[in-house]
Amino acid sequence: MTEYRRFIRCVLALTLCLAGLPAMAADWQELGEEERRLLQHFEGRWENLPVEQRERLVKGARRWSEMSPEQRQQARNAFRKWRQMPPERRARLRKAYRRFQALPPEQQQKIREARKRFRELPPERREALRDRWRQLTPEQRRNLRQRLRREQQ
Repeated sequence: MTEYRRFIRCVLALTLCLAGLPAMAADWQELGEEERRLLQHFEGRWENLPVEQRERLVKGARRWSEMSPEQRQQARNAFRKWRQMPPERRARLRKAYRRFQALPPEQQQKIREARKRFRELPPERREALRDRWRQLTPEQRRNLRQRLRREQQ
């Protein structure tokens, strides 16, 4: 058997195997009972949603199902806070998140660790640091960021 025929057979076999697997969130009825309950708001328009959006919604529903009651309350509070933000602030945060996602994993981890250290500070110390940051000019902020990056390397 030639190399080409082997390749074609492998491709066909793989295609047949994958064809038997249901696409994630392809149909409302394929969702589990808990997922349908959590996503019931989307039921009437589910089939019209883009596949990528359906997949994100199902992933979110699964994550929600795995959360503790405390984690769910934190998520509700964060979402409430998000909805109350002005659209310009949400746009800035989305942009910052996309920049963060574009960073290498090591840099993302450093940022997560720095944020964790900040959150562990006493509230008074955090507020004092925020006040100092607000008082800096844009140029001073830029210089401070550059200095901190050099120190981290």
